[in-house]
Amino acid sequence: MMSSVNEEDPFLQVQQDVLAQMQNARPLFASYLRIRSLSNAPAQSPEVASARSDLESALSTLVEDLADLVESVRAVESDPSHYGLSVHELSRRKKLVDEVGGEIEDMREELARQNATLASSSSGPSSSRAAAAARAAANDDLPPPSAFALDDASSAQGDDNYAEFEHGQQLLMMREQDQQLDGVFVTVGNLRRQADDMGRELEEQHEMLEHVDTLADRVGGRLQTGMQKLGYVMRRNEDRVVACVIDATVSFYA
Repeated sequence: MMSSVNEEDPFLQVQQDVLAQMQNARPLFASYLRIRSLSNAPAQSPEVASARSDLESALSTLVEDLADLVESVRAVESDPSHYGLSVHELSRRKKLVDEVGGEIEDMREELARQNATLASSSSGPSSSRAAAAARAAANDDLPPPSAFALDDASSAQGDDNYAEFEHGQQLLMMREQDQQLDGVFVTVGNLRRQADDMGRELEEQHEMLEHVDTLADRVGGRLQTGMQKLGYVMRRNEDRVVACVIDATVSFYA
């Protein structure tokens, strides 16, 4: 269901891109601050310049995508129901634009301060160009996040709606987990019944093997007794044959 909504709503597609880019921009910003703080000469450090370039490139892409989100919110905020959006969802989108825009502006202001510092330390015509670049970085045409700031009542209502939405999502996740646990319980029950059946079969086979061992012992005993009797008969017959042979020999020579 969620995948079909994402395919139909361009805002959600761009939102995923923006959130993914933010996950990439945050470590770039942290790395830039760390490298700059460790560098003895930030203005001349190639490591700082490289980190700043990577961060500026990431923020440039974010600014463009955030502008698309801003325009999307502006287009639907007058009549959200016409576009199939609830008031809760509209409040969530405004809050998202506000928070992401504020975080981007914080990063860009930090870069602008560094650019201004570099510009003030330079001299000649290049100084004016650097200052202009710093002003351009600080005054992008992206609408400020405050343009979508809600008043106190609307903000409180939006927070309540967002909390209600989060609570509903948590309940949904709990129901799904309960269903999964029920399935696991049924599977464990089936395995337990199968184990009980296998245990009974093993007990029956054990009893059968004991009965076969008992019969084998009896047959072995009888066979041993028969062999003893057969040996006795054979010895008796051998004695008689020897006696007959002796008698026949004596009678022949007599």
